[in-house]
Amino acid sequence: MNRTKIIIMIAIVVAAITLIYSFIGQDDTSYITKIQKQREEKDRFMRTASDSPFADNFAAYKGLNWFAPDKKYQVKARLIAVENKKMVELPTSDGKTKRYMEYAYAEFKLDGKEQRLLILEIIDMGPYKGTLFLAFGDETSARETYGAGRYLDVKKPRGLSTVILDFNEAYNPYCAYNDKYSCPLPPTENLLTIPIYAGEKNYKSN
Repeated sequence: MNRTKIIIMIAIVVAAITLIYSFIGQDDTSYITKIQKQREEKDRFMRTASDSPFADNFAAYKGLNWFAPDKKYQVKARLIAVENKKMVELPTSDGKTKRYMEYAYAEFKLDGKEQRLLILEIIDMGPYKGTLFLAFGDETSARETYGAGRYLDVKKPRGLSTVILDFNEAYNPYCAYNDKYSCPLPPTENLLTIPIYAGEKNYKSN
């Protein structure tokens, strides 16, 4: 192979690699932009909405705290059906209980460790009936993040065996800001054995 052909092949390979990495960079940039926009919208809600947990005193709101977006914490989980589904009662922050129906398990690997979370279905009458509920704790709980766990919204998959869990979207229940709310605590099987450095951190009121 002559020198000219070698130079041409090298140029093609370099161009291909550059193109691939440019697309990856664009994907990461658009993803981070999406997460930041969601956070800005939530901040606006907290500051202005009539059903914000700060609605009684907007002046007391100090802004939310977040981990930097990290695509490592956007994971594809296997959905494992629950055989013979049963009702689950979760304790709440005010000493009561709230009932849910088992929906499915989400299994995934993070930091080289297999993890498993129980996804529940809301059964109470109201606008949220039939939607999914996922509460979890991890090794950041009561340190960098809220001690009673965080929530993650999950859309009902239709005929799929996998679901995307994006922990960058994990958020605090309202009782993290205002103790007049009643917030369900995570089931024991949803206490992860790894730290999740993603999503919302502790709210700092001072």
